[in-house]
Amino acid sequence: MLFVTKRSGGAEPFSRDKVINGVRKACQGRPVREEDLKALGQKVEEDLRSRGLAEVTSDEVGKAILKPLRDLDEVAYLRFASVYQDFSGLEDFQHAIDELRSKER
Repeated sequence: MLFVTKRSGGAEPFSRDKVINGVRKACQGRPVREEDLKALGQKVEEDLRSRGLAEVTSDEVGKAILKPLRDLDEVAYLRFASVYQDFSGLEDFQHAIDELRSKER
């Protein structure tokens, strides 16, 4: 079983549903299908389990979400990243947008 260590120090079993629900919020109003969310949840879980660890941090879960979410929907990616990475202003958004543009090339 895979456990996630939370920022508070506690640990809980990994939940694909929790990943999907968190990403669903970032995808509100976007053209993202439920099947896409489920596939993203599966990718994240497979990525984390492939590391062979019994426990990962909530930060590692967030990082594992970012790439497949960026590939799925860039607006949802920016929404999720702004909360996960605690954006403090427009400069943080601009930096994330610049990164997205540089990866398109």
